[in-house]
This record gives sequence, C-alpha cells and structure tokens, in this order.
Amino acid sequence: MSGFVYLVGAGPGDPGLLTARALEVLGRADVVLHDKLIPRDALDAAPAAAELIDVGKIGGGPQVPQAETERLLLEHARAGRTVVRLKGGDPFVFGRGGEEAQALRAAGIGFEVVPGVTAGIAAPAYAGIPVTFRGAASAVAFVTGHEDPAKPETAIDWEALARFPGTLVFYMGVRQLARIAEQLVAAGRPADEPAAIVQEATLPGQRSVVSTLERLPEDAAGIRAPAVTVVGPVAALRDELAWFERRPLSGRSVVVTRARAQASALAARLRELGATVVEAPAIRIEPLPATLPDPTGFDLLCVTSPNGAERLLEEVRDARALAGPTIAAIGPGTARALRAGGIEADVVPERAVAEGLVEALRDVPVSHALVVRAEEARDVLESALRERGAEVEIVALYRTVAEPPADDARAAALAADYATFTSASSVRHFLAAVGGRLDGPRTVSIGPATSAELRAHGVEPDVEAEQHTPDGLVDALLADAAG
Repeated sequence: MSGFVYLVGAGPGDPGLLTARALEVLGRADVVLHDKLIPRDALDAAPAAAELIDVGKIGGGPQVPQAETERLLLEHARAGRTVVRLKGGDPFVFGRGGEEAQALRAAGIGFEVVPGVTAGIAAPAYAGIPVTFRGAASAVAFVTGHEDPAKPETAIDWEALARFPGTLVFYMGVRQLARIAEQLVAAGRPADEPAAIVQEATLPGQRSVVSTLERLPEDAAGIRAPAVTVVGPVAALRDELAWFERRPLSGRSVVVTRARAQASALAARLRELGATVVEAPAIRIEPLPATLPDPTGFDLLCVTSPNGAERLLEEVRDARALAGPTIAAIGPGTARALRAGGIEADVVPERAVAEGLVEALRDVPVSHALVVRAEEARDVLESALRERGAEVEIVALYRTVAEPPADDARAAALAADYATFTSASSVRHFLAAVGGRLDGPRTVSIGPATSAELRAHGVEPDVEAEQHTPDGLVDALLADAAG
C-alpha cells in the first residue's frame, strides 16, 4: 500500500510564518525531506521518531541532485510512509514542487500541496515595501534571477520586463545583480528607478539596501544570498514604511539562560522586539516525589515560584482542595501560574522576592503555614514566619539541576550583547558552564536575589528589573538598549 506525500511550503524563514496546515501535517510525518532554507524550528514540529533527511541545495555549495530527491520521495511513499517534502517559501514558486508533483502523479502516489508564504511577498513586506500600491504599482511579476545553467539561452524577455507596468521581484539573483540591472536598463527600464534588495528576509539578520536600479549593484556589494531584489517605484516607500529593522532590539543579541520549559515565552517576546535570541539554558526543572499534606490543616499556603505553582497544581489535581488556607504567591508570575489552574492568590506582593512576601504577610494572621518551594531555596520566608510564632512546614516539589549549554550556544552567549538571568540558580549554573567569567554581554537581572548571586560570583549586574518578573526584565532591557 502506497503512502502519501505532502509538498509543504515552510515560508521564508520566520517560524511564525509556518501555516497551521504545515504544522499539522509535519506533526504526523514518518519522513521529512527538507531544504536548507527552512525555518530553524520547523523540524521541531515533526514527531521524535520521524526520519529527517536533508535534501537541500546551497547556491555555489553542496547539491543534492533533484533526481535523488524525487527517488527518495517515491521510495518512502511506496513503503507506505507519510512523507513531508518541506520546502522553503512556497513549493510552486521557484521551488521545483511542480516537477515533484509530476513524478508522484506518474507513479500513482497521492499528494497534497500545502502553500507557504513566498519570499517574493514576505521579503518586501518585512522591508516595508508593498509590492503593489495604489497609483504606483497595480501589477507584480516574479522572476528567477538564477536560471537553469543547462539552458542554451535565457528564457527571460528583458524587453518585456522593462516595459512591465508594475513591480519586478527577482529571486536568487545576488550574483547576477549587475547583469539584471544592466539588462533592464539596456532594454529601457529607467536607470534612476527605485530598487531594493533584502537579505535574510524575516530573520533577525535581515538587511535591506535601497538605491536606484543603476546603482544598486554597487550599493549592495556587501549583500549575500539568500536575498530578494525589488525594482519599481514601491521600493521608495521603504523609508516611510520600514518596520522590521526598526524594532527596539533589532541588531542586538540576547542570551536567555532560563530553563528550557520556561524560556519559550521570554524568548518569543525578545524576538518580537527584534532581538537575535541565544537560547542557552543552564538549568532544567526536575520534579521531586513529594507527599503533600492536607492543605485544609493550614491557615496559610505560600507558593514561591511559577514552577512551584505548576507542581502544586499537578499534586492537588483539583483546585477545590486549596479552598481553606490563605494563598500567598511570591509575585505576579507565580500568581498567573496559579490562576491558570483556577486558583486566585489572596496575597501578591509587588516585589517578587521573599522579603517582599514577608512584608505583604505582615498583617495576615498565621499559626500554621505550608511553604511549597524548590529543594534549594533561601529560608528568608520560613524564618520570618517562625519568628512570628507560626509553625512552618516545607515541601520541596522540584529542584533545579545543571544543564550545560551546547558548545555553539555557549560561544554565541559569550559574544552576545546581553545575558538575562531570572534566578540565582541560572546564575550559578551558567557561570559554571562558561568557566566563571562573563566579560562580554551586559548582564540583566530579574531582581535583588539574582543580582546578589551575580555579585557573589564577581559579576556586577548592569541592569536590574524594577518589576521582578519576565515582563519587568524585558522592560529594563529595553530601557538600557534605548539609553
């Protein structure tokens, strides 16, 4: 029985531009045959057991012959597997997806085409250039800038393109840029017409150059593939409409040392602001087996971290079990984690540190307190409650353990502009992983306890968040970058 093949467009590079359908079919793939120019995180959507095969091509570099790609498609489909052919951009726009579909049809193998966002639309848009614009361009033509070298002569009608009443978008034409400009001008396209080129579109390293058609090859001498070229009056709109490269953290690299399970939201926020994010988690959260006492036997329940909140909810399973005691969260992030499980904290200090929680509990009656926390934690809260005469029971629901970053992530982290730290444990383990020195990046601390740990290791924090939350950390970083 034959399998099935999905010809899937992965978009231009930003993983956020993968379509919902692309992610859906990737999630059930047995085999993924992928290009090199696909979003970095796209393959994470495939099942862990899926076979991942690189069939990519790099201009001027190693090549997997198209015939070999088609052979692999047929071989795996005939073996009854679900195959995803994952292609950069759109499979039917300069992607040879049509040829692959022909081969599948000839072999009697079923297939589906999942369109993707093509670079010819995405690159100009991310550069602030609309390919059509009322009064300036009512049509757009997509042209390959890299024709099949086996063809005896060009198939491009340069005179027709020169007369085309709209925007010209050239794919894969970096090395041919001078020839493209020369041919268009020679065929009658105005030499002073606005033109632009966009490198690494939709990615943090995106770079755009705007010039005139005649001068663009010279002005864009430092541009490298992959890049898209735009010719037409709309290119002049970039100065007014540019947005991607003007985000507040564009051109800055930021290290996230938070545990991988908690890092995604912070990393995503930093990327939205334009940062190149280096994920170098130095710790991971390891649940601990624990016997949670009956919460109704306590008049105060203190939760000292979002991880503790999540583990607490796993242990109690039913939020109604926590209806008895006053519930105190160490800060807004912990309160949000509790709220996600249906529990509203009664006490939430503005400062997300133990000292802030002690102050917030000053007028709260307590005789028997339960504190859920990490295995290793400061005893500031417990000591303060005991000094008030309360009986305190501590339950450790998790611990943080070292997870040294990979060599490439460690090297990138040391060369970054900023390194962020959201806990004392991330400080300890990250500095241990990099040999105790952090001379390159500016350090950003989430709060006093984390700052104290940095100082204990000889690192003076450059920035400390006023609000001791991930959002507060981002705000502090933004203020430092702007100032």
